[in-house]
This record gives sequence, C-alpha cells and structure tokens, in this order.
Amino acid sequence: MAQFHQQNLLEKVEDALSLAQLEPQFLELELTESMAMKNAKEAIEITQHLAKTGIQLSIDDFGTGYSSLSYLQRFALNKLKIDQSFTAKIVRNQGAENIVDAIISLAKSLNLKTIAEGVETKEQLEMLRAKDCDQLQGYYFAKPLPASEFARLLKTGVSKGLY
Repeated sequence: MAQFHQQNLLEKVEDALSLAQLEPQFLELELTESMAMKNAKEAIEITQHLAKTGIQLSIDDFGTGYSSLSYLQRFALNKLKIDQSFTAKIVRNQGAENIVDAIISLAKSLNLKTIAEGVETKEQLEMLRAKDCDQLQGYYFAKPLPASEFARLLKTGVSKGLY
C-alpha cells in the first residue's frame, strides 16, 4: 500500500496500462480502509484522479478500521470489500451477520458494489447471495493459483457457479 502515496503513482499506473495494453476499466485497484484514512485528503484526490481514467477502485478490509462515513462518500470508489473476518463468522454469529447487512446496505445506498472476501463454505456463499452481495471471493472457489493454472481454469470453466 505504500505505492499509493508515491508522487508518481498516476504515471506508473498509466505506464502499466499501456505496457499491458489494457483498457483502464479492466484494472481494479484496492486501497485498505486504514491507508485511505491515514491521509484522507490526499487519498480522495488520488482516487478521484484514478477514477477519471476509468480505473475501478475499491476499499479493502472495510469495517475493520476507523473510517469516517463523511469521507467515504467523497472517495471515488466503485466497491466496498467486506473483510474476511466478518465473512468467516457470518453463519454462526449474529453480530457479524448484522455488520455484513449494514455494509451491503451502506454500499447500495452509495451506489457501490460489494465483494465478500474469504468465502470458504457453501453456507457462507448462500447467505451472501441471499443478502445480495455482488461478488464473492475465497478458497471456496479456488486457492491462489499461478497465472498459467488460472488461465487453464478460465479456459476449462469453473464448476462452482461463480456469478
């Protein structure tokens, strides 16, 4: 996350996009909640510049830090990522479930998508789908893979019904 505060971040991102021959809308950058709040004014400016290029931005580990909701609406974001600590407890802990509900509701009211991190069980998957979480990620779908294995997985299809 130290890269986020580099003076030439925008230039580096543009160079990487050019080198990869990738349109900006296909790049998603994540900023942790704590990093965003470390210097909120600077983070707001940077996210606004990145958003103008079409890059997708998300706040990672949302709900684990000390963010100000008044700042949250000023960041140029596309998604909130629900921290895996909440996903892990969602099935058996009413408090965690309530927090997930609140994050999804907050995101929807701000026209943001939600991503739940750390989905490891079918029960978690079903609860998050029922709560209208937009995207899910975790070991339930696949463990981290080398690029070559990931490419093979994309070609052969995914058996668990990603959506």
